Amino acid sequence: MIETVCPGSVGRFRYAVLDFDGTLSLIREGWQQIMIPYFTDELCRTPEGGRLPRQELELRAREFITLLTGKQTIYQCIRLAEEIERLGGQPQDPQVYKDEYHRRLLLRIDGRLKGLESGEIEPQALTVPGSYALLEMLLRHGVTPYLASGTDEVYVLKEAHLLGVDRFFGPHIYGAQREYKTFSKKMVIERIIRENGLRGEELIGFGDGYVEIENIREAGGYAVGVASNEAQRCGIDEWKRERLIRAGANIIIPDYRDIRELEEQLFPGEVSVCPLKNSTAPN
Repeated sequence: MIETVCPGSVGRFRYAVLDFDGTLSLIREGWQQIMIPYFTDELCRTPEGGRLPRQELELRAREFITLLTGKQTIYQCIRLAEEIERLGGQPQDPQVYKDEYHRRLLLRIDGRLKGLESGEIEPQALTVPGSYALLEMLLRHGVTPYLASGTDEVYVLKEAHLLGVDRFFGPHIYGAQREYKTFSKKMVIERIIRENGLRGEELIGFGDGYVEIENIREAGGYAVGVASNEAQRCGIDEWKRERLIRAGANIIIPDYRDIRELEEQLFPGEVSVCPLKNSTAPN
């Protein structure tokens, strides 16, 4: 279940930074199936793009979308605008592309949101397996968790509440802002280190995207790459695994089902110091 890629210092973590989509939440599973075709359509409408095979433009879109996964969505839209211009087109403001992408995505996930709100869908059905156990384990060991997502903060707050994970983070939930330059996962990490006087080895990060893993390692922290198979909720996503290894993940896991093995890996020989009371989160 645990693939060690780059051994690092463990057992002294005080703070944790967790990505949201694909790392804890599966509400937005399949977002690539919305963004890639939409972006490809926009590239096909350009003067030069109209003369190229759609497959070639789809590959181009997939490559830059993949590269920027983990950053705020607006960066993928900025890159789309740049590609449209390169192909002789007249791009719209990137925010226009972001708004349209999100409109399409909400159509896909609307049933999931309504199901969670009504109680027809159990929260654990739309989380990476073992997510609640992971968060409980971190708190037991006295680790303060932060949630940092490239999704707009207003949606992260709502979806974290629907899944019942917001209670683990308290006020430490951060997401993308309209003024996108005021937020990044790297900023959150730097703030945690600065305000708490941390050494790099006291920080651990969990993520399924290139950006957060790279940011954690740059800060000297320990990075857990979560190669979650979002569609099946079981097993490794090899595409994610390869990207996470390239980003510098210390270990690769598919999910948090085997929480005891993961706990022994991250906190070897350590006794939980902060037991939770009245824990009712589903596993």
